[in-house]
Amino acid sequence: MTAAPRPTRRTALPPAERVRRRLADAAGVRLAATMPSGYHRMGRVLLLQRPETLAPFDAVLGRAWQEELGVETVLVKSGPVEGELRTPRVRCIAGSGTETEVVEHGVRWRFDAARVMFAAGNRTERLRAGRLVRPGEAVADLFAGIGYFAIPAALPGRAERVWAVEKNPVSVRYLRENAALNAVADRIAVVPGDNRTVDLPVRSVDRVFLGYLPSALPWIPRALELLRPTGGWLHVHTVADARTGLPEVVRSVARVAEDAGGRALAPPTARLVKPYGPGRNHVVVDARVARR
Repeated sequence: MTAAPRPTRRTALPPAERVRRRLADAAGVRLAATMPSGYHRMGRVLLLQRPETLAPFDAVLGRAWQEELGVETVLVKSGPVEGELRTPRVRCIAGSGTETEVVEHGVRWRFDAARVMFAAGNRTERLRAGRLVRPGEAVADLFAGIGYFAIPAALPGRAERVWAVEKNPVSVRYLRENAALNAVADRIAVVPGDNRTVDLPVRSVDRVFLGYLPSALPWIPRALELLRPTGGWLHVHTVADARTGLPEVVRSVARVAEDAGGRALAPPTARLVKPYGPGRNHVVVDARVARR
């Protein structure tokens, strides 16, 4: 792993503005002004979204961000996430190494930023997962990724057992590494494969996380099979129209659960996780249910 460039001397200007000023020397003031202010820093790797008109100046842009923030590698988004495995589409414009490590709320996350999604907007939801789980619970995470909810469930949540199901082989590798990094590998059962067909403990868990977008509603019947006879919690992620608000999402989850043989033990509630494109929001519904 090569050393990251030293950050340049800080001024009162924010990093994006300092980069724009450096970019203006090569691209001109008007074009440099089109570079967005936002960026996602993931340890030694930086992820940017910039207009395609700035592509000819990527070398300048990448070097400027390296020096201003002291990161080793700079990636730019080259398209939307791809396929069922939610693979990011990125291009490296500075540096080379894309494996990184992030510490978040006491949890260590190791991953390859060019091959695995790590959404900054889900930070609060990852923290909440650890706070929702009660010590001694049995938990299933049907879309575990690199351990987004499974590791908080086991670490701050102190679950007795977590079944973490993941289909993407790259994510499975980091899921195992992250369980070991956080000293919870003895309580996380990594289950590689499709959550619709892998062997899981039916009628045995207290809580199921369904963290899949654009909608995890089709997996509610599978999750219901796993809950104890006395019932438990489903945390169902989906994308909702911002105009209809949260009540319609709650009704949708309730309908699917009822059609699958579930009954509500308490009124379900919904919360906004983050915006998800124009006019749409990423929402999670918490539903306490049991099979009829």
